[in-house]
Amino acid sequence: MTEQAQAPARSKGGMQKKRTWVFPAAVLLVYGLLYLLSPERTVLALETCAKVGRSLLVPLAFVVVVLFLLNLLIRPSHVSRLLGQRAGAKAIVLSLVAGIISAGPIYAWYPLLKDLKEQGAADGPMAVFLYNRAVKPFLVPVMIGYFGWRYVLVLTFLMILASILLGCGMQILARNHGG
Repeated sequence: MTEQAQAPARSKGGMQKKRTWVFPAAVLLVYGLLYLLSPERTVLALETCAKVGRSLLVPLAFVVVVLFLLNLLIRPSHVSRLLGQRAGAKAIVLSLVAGIISAGPIYAWYPLLKDLKEQGAADGPMAVFLYNRAVKPFLVPVMIGYFGWRYVLVLTFLMILASILLGCGMQILARNHGG
């Protein structure tokens, strides 16, 4: 790689590192300004934020450990074999679980899904995967705190059910239209 080609790559990486600090810096700035306007209320807000953070620490740590272990155990070659046209319910269940435990921005998954499709993965399981990206275990404690157990359980059940129905619909459409 030439020096000219390396320079933009280095500056882009440096720019991304700087951008990661924009939001925390903005939050600190806002809290600093609010502290100047109302110190008592700002301290109360910070204490409340710390209390919520402490209450979520154990459940979030558990979820991170489970996600890490699952990422170590599941290999892409196994996934593509299990998501094929003839995999049936096994493919739906695997896609459902993979969608729930997947992390990161959705656009980062598109290349993997394209590769899986090229290796024979069916449309239905891919749709189930994408739909279940909205079901996030690490957000469950927060959702329960805001909405209660019953709401979160019903919502999660309905989202999973809807993903299966969507996957079946996509599979039928793909079969009827040669997809």
